[in-house]
Amino acid sequence: MNRIKVAIAEDDFRIADIHEKFLNKFKDIQVVGKALRGEETLQLLEQKTPDLLLLDVYMPDMLGSDLLPIIRETFPKVNIIMITAATDKAFLEKSLSYGVENYLIKPVSMERFDDVIQEYIKKRSLLSTTKEVNQDYVDLFFRKDKSVGAVKTTGLPKGIDEITLGKIKGVITERREGLSAEEVGKKIGASRITARRYLEYLSSKQEVKAEVVYGIVGRPERKYYPL
Repeated sequence: MNRIKVAIAEDDFRIADIHEKFLNKFKDIQVVGKALRGEETLQLLEQKTPDLLLLDVYMPDMLGSDLLPIIRETFPKVNIIMITAATDKAFLEKSLSYGVENYLIKPVSMERFDDVIQEYIKKRSLLSTTKEVNQDYVDLFFRKDKSVGAVKTTGLPKGIDEITLGKIKGVITERREGLSAEEVGKKIGASRITARRYLEYLSSKQEVKAEVVYGIVGRPERKYYPL
C-alpha cells in the first residue's frame, strides 16, 4: 500500500504541529501540508490531492463545516476526519451527512487519536487488497469498536489477526486458479510462514480449499482456492 497523504486544516498552528508530529510516527502516513484558514485548505487540497483531511470547525475565515459541501463537490475522493472543540450537535449532524470518517472533540487524548488513525489505516489497507468483495469483507470493513479500549471478542485463535485474515480472504477470492502461501504473502506484504498460518486456519474452517499440486520439476506445492 502506498503511503497515505494527509493534510491538516487547523487554525492553531501549535495544535497543527502536534498533529503533524504524531502522524509522522506512522510509517504508512505522509503529512503533505497544513492550512490555517478555509481558503488555504481548498488550495492545499488542490495542490497536494491528499487522501485524508483532518479538518477543524472553527477557522478565521469560514467554518470547517461550511467547507464540507465545497470539498465534497470539488474533491469527492478525499476522506475527512473532523477534529474540533465544537460541541453543538448541528455540526456533528452536518458532518455525518457529508460522510466524514470520524468526529473527534477536543481535547483529544493521544490514545483516542491513535485508535482513529490506526482504524483508518486498516480500512485503507483492506481496500487495497481486492477488487471484488463478499459480505465477510464488507462486515469487516464497516466494523466499529463500540467504545474506546473495548475488548475485542472475535473468537479467533492466538496468532490470527482479524485484519490480516480479511486481507488474505480478499486475495484468495479474486484468484480462482489458486495461490501458494508464498504468493499470498507477497500480495499482502507478509512472510510465507505467516501467510501459510492464516491459510491453514481458513482451510481448517473450510473457508478455502487446499490442494497439493506438482510443478514442472515434480516439486510438490500446496495451493489454496476459494470455495
